[in-house]
Amino acid sequence: MAEELVLDTAIRDWVLIPLSVVMVLIGVLRYFVSKLMRSPPSASSSPDPKTVKEGQVVIRARNLRNGAQFIPAKAFKARKLYYTNGEAGLLHVPKEDAQKAQAAMFSDPNMAMDMMKKNLSMIVPQTLTFAWVNFFFSGFVAAKIPFPLTQRFRGMLQNGIDLSTVDVSYVSSRSWYFLNLFGLRGLFSLILGEENATDDAQKMMAMGGGMGFNPAMSLSAEKDSLDIIQHDWALPKMERNAEDVLRKLLKN
Repeated sequence: MAEELVLDTAIRDWVLIPLSVVMVLIGVLRYFVSKLMRSPPSASSSPDPKTVKEGQVVIRARNLRNGAQFIPAKAFKARKLYYTNGEAGLLHVPKEDAQKAQAAMFSDPNMAMDMMKKNLSMIVPQTLTFAWVNFFFSGFVAAKIPFPLTQRFRGMLQNGIDLSTVDVSYVSSRSWYFLNLFGLRGLFSLILGEENATDDAQKMMAMGGGMGFNPAMSLSAEKDSLDIIQHDWALPKMERNAEDVLRKLLKN
């Protein structure tokens, strides 16, 4: 049976609250530092018309894929053929164009420098913060979740505690650090604005290939998505669904 623990109020005052406040302050500070490190936009730089056109094609193809069930099968097939008809389709990318686009992305020094600055502004503060948490707060049971959880959450909530008899709802200080790291987007959106909120989870996922918009890759991915989609027209089912909804309303 899992043991029930009584948490000392000193842990709340000297571990839980300071750790949460430091994580918020570091997130705000990292945002302003990354804003200062950002390269100023060039006055002569303007979007490439071809890139803008390809981006619009991707958006139109995605809208077709998302709304395929609202048009008849014949109309969907005609539009699908318009985008994916071999070399004549709008989503076709010649091999030489794909290689040129990739080479152009990696040959831009400003883009590579901006990416390195963004990665440094994230990696350095989080590395130092994790070392600080691991050195001063390792082994503390910092909080308790107010509802029961299954054993699958033990590894996520009790990182750094090697006690299998402790109830899963208790949260270690190291796990509280990770919960703050990935769960403070809502607070940052209130402090910094929705567009300026720092989302560490998205940053970590984008670190591997976040070199900006790649038209060739986006066109190829959208073409593959359109090729595998199965059309299912929703209109024949609407009358039956509406009838079922009305019957449920009349019964109530």
